[in-house]
Amino acid sequence: ELHSLSPAESPFYFPTKTIMSHCNYLIASPFILQPIKSPKPTFLTTTPKSLTLICKVEPRPRPTSTRSQKKTTMDGPNKPTRRNPRKSSYGTSRRSILKKTFSQEQVRFTAPVSDDPVVAIIGGGMSGLVCALNLEKRGIRSTVFDTGLHGLGGRMGTRIIDPQPLLFDHAAQFFTVSDPRFAELVDGWSDKGLVRQWQGTIGELEVGGRFVPLPSSPSRYIGINGMRPLADSILSQTSMVNMVRPCWISKLEPFNGMWHLSENGKPCGKFDAIVIAHNGKCANRLLAQSGLPLIARQMKRLELSSIWALLAAFEDPLPIPANTGIFPFEGAFVKGVDSVSWMANNTKKLATFQSSGPQCWTIFSTAAFGKHNKVPQENIPTATAEKVKKAMLEGVETALGLSKGSLEKPFYTRVQLWGAALPTNTPGTPCIFDPYGRAGICGDWLLGSSLEAAALSGIALANHIADYFRSGEARPDEFAVGLHNEFQPLEGHDIGQFPGFRV
Repeated sequence: ELHSLSPAESPFYFPTKTIMSHCNYLIASPFILQPIKSPKPTFLTTTPKSLTLICKVEPRPRPTSTRSQKKTTMDGPNKPTRRNPRKSSYGTSRRSILKKTFSQEQVRFTAPVSDDPVVAIIGGGMSGLVCALNLEKRGIRSTVFDTGLHGLGGRMGTRIIDPQPLLFDHAAQFFTVSDPRFAELVDGWSDKGLVRQWQGTIGELEVGGRFVPLPSSPSRYIGINGMRPLADSILSQTSMVNMVRPCWISKLEPFNGMWHLSENGKPCGKFDAIVIAHNGKCANRLLAQSGLPLIARQMKRLELSSIWALLAAFEDPLPIPANTGIFPFEGAFVKGVDSVSWMANNTKKLATFQSSGPQCWTIFSTAAFGKHNKVPQENIPTATAEKVKKAMLEGVETALGLSKGSLEKPFYTRVQLWGAALPTNTPGTPCIFDPYGRAGICGDWLLGSSLEAAALSGIALANHIADYFRSGEARPDEFAVGLHNEFQPLEGHDIGQFPGFRV
């Protein structure tokens, strides 16, 4: 007896409650799953005009003994138990095969896109938000799902610690502008009083306190009240974007010509297309059995660095080296110290009106230090946090040329591990899109490791999806992009790239 299955249990739905065994039957479906054998340059060359799935149900042989029953049946009442059983819409045996062969079946939607399509965007950082904004400019609605507990923005993160308050940019420190499309967005922020040029001194700090200022050109921009308000500003420009936060999308399932999203079994809606606007292990896990093998393969090829961030507040200004020539510096790329690659005075950078009071510094580790001391970022052991804090503060002493232990003890500290901090390789394409699976990827890593790269990727994917919808899907092959690009090493500083700015 074959019972009806819900969408959450299977990508196919049988409207009859039972069917007789020993029967052949036809099922119409808006998409077809086919095994991907090996990637070829000519991806998905034909589209089936119609779909017929022939399903044959065979009677189950009766086991002759308990031992043979355990060996032959996978879904009977006496099935063998597993340590971590997981439910799969593809069926137990098929999931086991997929797991062993590391391959997936390719989703092919054949039903037409809705007259009023809606796109799901998973990730509310710069690329995801800009993608949503530009989809709206093309008349397309979207829903953005973001995991942020404190706010939007991803690496455009700002922490405010009450009651002082203490203000820290604890991710992106500043950005530059080289592309007119990104310049248009930045001009809008400037008109709203959200960004300004960072006029403070930035340079290179070598071991022993030798500081060399860097040229002030090109212009460096910072958020006047930190980076996070920039993300809120992008969202405020929209009226057709729905925001869901905090939400961890855990499953993507194709059904009835749509993508169905869920969070730990809780339905989160159905969508005509999906955008993956985040990366790292969470994205890899989400795509592992999504029916998007080419998308998943490209995401899996991405390599990411790990960076520790130390937020430290001191009662008094740090003893800046006397030989800097310019006193004091506000930001420094640190050279020759294993535990520190960057340090910046948030108080001088953001609270320019403040002449006294606590001094808030953001200190970043090197990628090598992050890799050597990497732990699960969701649950950092106390011992590791203390070890990292001690090493990074000692690194500050070394960089400033201070004797060990002479640095004033900060009255507030917090360490955070960016486990998927910045890309170290790239496919060199503005976006990735699978027209048969109606799924795409945007993110800074597709072009580089900067806020500008993230914004340009979001713009590119939004326009690509809009053009795909407008085409009526008559020539889907023409819209396949980035699915076979080879990855190349990505150059840049440990804290990212700054187009036009040489470090």
